[in-house]
Amino acid sequence: MHRRRRTALSLSTALLIAAPLLAACGNEAHPGAAAVVGGGRIEVAALQTQVKDVRQAQETSPQAAQLIGSTGQLGRAKLYDMIVDRIVERAADDAGVSASRKDVQRARADAAEQAGGEEQLAAMYLQQRGVAPDQIEDALRRDVLVGKLAEKIGATNTPEGQQKVNAAFVEASKALDIDVNPRYGTWNDEKMQLGDYRTPWITQVTKEEEAPAEAGA
Repeated sequence: MHRRRRTALSLSTALLIAAPLLAACGNEAHPGAAAVVGGGRIEVAALQTQVKDVRQAQETSPQAAQLIGSTGQLGRAKLYDMIVDRIVERAADDAGVSASRKDVQRARADAAEQAGGEEQLAAMYLQQRGVAPDQIEDALRRDVLVGKLAEKIGATNTPEGQQKVNAAFVEASKALDIDVNPRYGTWNDEKMQLGDYRTPWITQVTKEEEAPAEAGA
């Protein structure tokens, strides 16, 4: 029962990776950095490596044309993902929870079993989340942290529970003082939004309060 609840929340927050692209380039304040999060730099080179890994995986897929065509804004999506990784890490740390190597391995085994094997798992992550095979464990680690955070703060898989998790993310985001290269847009702590992009999960939580932003650009 608990694992199902954590998995559901994790799958919801998995949608956090989707975001649009703007070209990578350093700014005057932080040359060579796509963003600075909690004083730590997300280098443009590191971002480009992640994008390259995904593109290479897509090119070898039987659905290559479809995958590449549907992720034309991949660069900004991966930056968003890298920022969210740090937000989740901070929120989990603030709540006193962590993800061990064993936790991640168990999550991977469960995910592979549900997907029908490692090959199917890799294909699913590439298609649904824009995650290359060598990025899967990082994505799973984030999911494990989200699940443990939700359990620690008593957040159930309901709109109210998701609001509690979201509040923890917003608090962590503010504490990290996120500074994004203007070429990628600006980061909004309250909306968990990069530029004009709002995550589907956050939109679900706040849709009764205001109209969701479009995900283009």
